[in-house]
Amino acid sequence: MPTTRPTPGDTAWFVHDRFGLFIHWGLYAMPARHEWVQHNEKIPNETYDQKFFTRFDPDLYDPAAWADAAAAAGMKYVVVTVKHHEGFCLWDSAHTDFKATNSPAKCDLLRPLVDAFRARGLRIGLYYSLIDWHHPHFIVDPYIGPCRDHPDRAVLNRGRDQRIYAKYMRDQVTELLTQYGDIDILWFDFSYPKEDGSGKGRAQWESDELYALVRRLRPGIILDDRLDMGDEGWDIKTPEQFQPRGWVHHKGTPVVWEACQTFGGSWGYHRDEASWKSPEQLVHMLIDTVAKGGNLLLNVGPTARGEFDPRAVDRFGALGRWMHHHARAIRGCTQAPDEFVAPTDCRLTWNPVTRRVYVHVFAWPFQILWLDGLGGKVAYAQLLHDGSEIEMKGLEDWQHAFGGDTGAPQKTLSLRLPVRKPDVLVPVIELFLA
Repeated sequence: MPTTRPTPGDTAWFVHDRFGLFIHWGLYAMPARHEWVQHNEKIPNETYDQKFFTRFDPDLYDPAAWADAAAAAGMKYVVVTVKHHEGFCLWDSAHTDFKATNSPAKCDLLRPLVDAFRARGLRIGLYYSLIDWHHPHFIVDPYIGPCRDHPDRAVLNRGRDQRIYAKYMRDQVTELLTQYGDIDILWFDFSYPKEDGSGKGRAQWESDELYALVRRLRPGIILDDRLDMGDEGWDIKTPEQFQPRGWVHHKGTPVVWEACQTFGGSWGYHRDEASWKSPEQLVHMLIDTVAKGGNLLLNVGPTARGEFDPRAVDRFGALGRWMHHHARAIRGCTQAPDEFVAPTDCRLTWNPVTRRVYVHVFAWPFQILWLDGLGGKVAYAQLLHDGSEIEMKGLEDWQHAFGGDTGAPQKTLSLRLPVRKPDVLVPVIELFLA
């Protein structure tokens, strides 16, 4: 297991818990066709506000139900979008009128969520967009936002001062980090600097001042890597919508990392989006991430009325059923030492405290599973979901004559499996080292 780059934030709990819930929720749940709908369809603020802000009324919002679903699925922390790129704020910020308390919702939507998730023992993370298409001092650029192709963009920018917007961000972050108790994660998103200065990054966000403020208010908070601060100013790397091939590195050094993924193809609620991952794919994704030393942050986009839609409920349930029996192959686990080689169609996770290896079998083989490098090193093997013994023996004596184990290394462990795959999404074999 590699030694990772030291982090200013407290990542000890993070690399133990491994599995978190991402929530993307805002006005974009109402059009229900992607959280970037305002950008994609070039909807002016006046139209967007009139159609959605004046009608946002999540009357079925029950954050306790959200927290129950996340806890039952085995998730140990949550990251919620308190402000996405549209600029709408879930909390009662003193620095804007574009907030939930001024919509038909008429209440701070963040506070009950924080309370509900804390009551279920989940740690709290807040996503805060560096981008804000609604703020009057956010410079309109040619890359991001509904007015990016506006023929009078220069006219739109008259009187705008990006420094005022940067101060606005610091003021809002101060609210979030002082009014909602201990916040464990702050997830900024995102930078897009350009060599000619036309994009936005470290200079435009005044990232150094923002970072210093966050560290002063919450020294142990975990920060993501999207402030455009190079080698500094972050604790975790955040590969998005893809699975890395192995443990994530930064300039040759292993780092603490978190894959952020979605149930479907959108972060926000998308009524007609159909590329939803199957429960088995999601379990594979969780296992694959931990087997490479990372965390999985899995996203749901609640509806405009404040509920998880049936597709999400189905997947929460499936994840929960699998995690009920297999959490100890995920929580507290990481990439297995190099001496242990994963068999074909399997992933290995390893708990360095209990010194147990977990073999996650993606494709159930017939009768025998060979594990190179583990011969003589395992005292006992069992299926994790029911604690039933797996015999550590290979071919019968009479079968050797047919060459069935030809080429197997001397230090290979042979496990004799039941013919039928156990009735779980991914069977896991727990190996107790000698």
